[in-house]
Amino acid sequence: MKEIYLTDETKGLSPKEVNQALEALLAQFPHVKKVLIIPPDFTRCYSYAGELTRMLYEKLSPRAVVHIMPALGTHMEMDKEEKEKMFGKDIPDGAFLVHHWQTDTISIGTVPKEVIEEISQGLYSTEIEVEVNEKLINGSYDLILSVGQVVPHEVVGMANYSKNIFVGVGGRQMINKSHMLSAICGMEKALGVADSPARKVFDYAQQHFLDGRLPLVYLQTVTTLKKEEVCLNGLYIGSSRKPFEHGVALSTKLNICHVARRAKKLVTYLDPCELKTTWVGNKGIYRTRMAVADGGDLIILAPGVKSFGENEEMDQMTRTYGYKGRDYVLELFRKGVFENRIMAAAHLIQGSSDGRFRITYCTRPENLSKEDINRVGYDWMDYEEAAKLYNPETLKEGWNTLENGEEIYFVKTPALGLWKADGVSPKCL
Repeated sequence: MKEIYLTDETKGLSPKEVNQALEALLAQFPHVKKVLIIPPDFTRCYSYAGELTRMLYEKLSPRAVVHIMPALGTHMEMDKEEKEKMFGKDIPDGAFLVHHWQTDTISIGTVPKEVIEEISQGLYSTEIEVEVNEKLINGSYDLILSVGQVVPHEVVGMANYSKNIFVGVGGRQMINKSHMLSAICGMEKALGVADSPARKVFDYAQQHFLDGRLPLVYLQTVTTLKKEEVCLNGLYIGSSRKPFEHGVALSTKLNICHVARRAKKLVTYLDPCELKTTWVGNKGIYRTRMAVADGGDLIILAPGVKSFGENEEMDQMTRTYGYKGRDYVLELFRKGVFENRIMAAAHLIQGSSDGRFRITYCTRPENLSKEDINRVGYDWMDYEEAAKLYNPETLKEGWNTLENGEEIYFVKTPALGLWKADGVSPKCL
């Protein structure tokens, strides 16, 4: 196919430009009768993927059967309100399919053990079975459109491209082992890196098991927030890796914020509509940890966080073992505690500061109590009390000096980027 690359770093792409890009894409597939669209779920509500999905459905549904399967991975199913907020009210509920990562997948191949050993430099020795939702293989789709956002990510370095398939609509083994690979190799070495260990696994699987075998096209966005509105700065469409590479180049410029120095206290906010569990809310840790000083404080304002896991299985694993450090979790892992639940081990490792800085979760006690939060290894503060000190409605992005003279760094939307103090000339102050 003829690939489409659009970039506007400053103003963002216009609705007309986006519409023309989608028309150019669909003109290359004039005879499709059955289409599957795979967008992200509501935890990627700033991705512009909802708008693209709505436009694609509107253009395709008069001439084709169109299904929409949100790339949930291990996340909970989207409810009606989330679907309407993200995709609009005109797509019928019957068009949506739900991905169940525990039951709905089939194997399409295996990444050999020696490949994983080479990627991990001997740190991880295992083969990885590659699973995808069976409808991708058996659904008789003429066209599969994977819609998603390129943005720094704690597991794969830079999100999207084939991650949307192998994790978003993937199965237990790939999710388990790719996450553990990243945790063992070191999350901070992967964050914001295009060719991370997990990405190399996904690339292998894409090349060996998807390329030329599925009618799969990727639509990848790069976005920023301007005056609380999502700005689409990049749209890259194609079936090769090139659109992802274009997205990485732009996201590196726009979504990685180089801070002049590490903050003694960094405060971040989890939108209650977007982030309801620590499983996804810990983006507030992953994306800011490289900007927090040794011995410093990370304050997470989490008014909507009500549980630890996105499902009962992972919630119980978190409550049982907690975010208590890499060595502690790895010792449990070696004893076989996480058999077939390795993603939980990876998540617990990544959610800890390993004692480098303090993490305080500020929840509403009726959602998660002080005892709940302390039990998993975090400090706790009542959200209402915390919001009086650190009001997310009045703090500005970046450095703030409070009335008591204290200096803090504030991150309003951690899911949209990566903040790091690494000696690079600062872009964000």
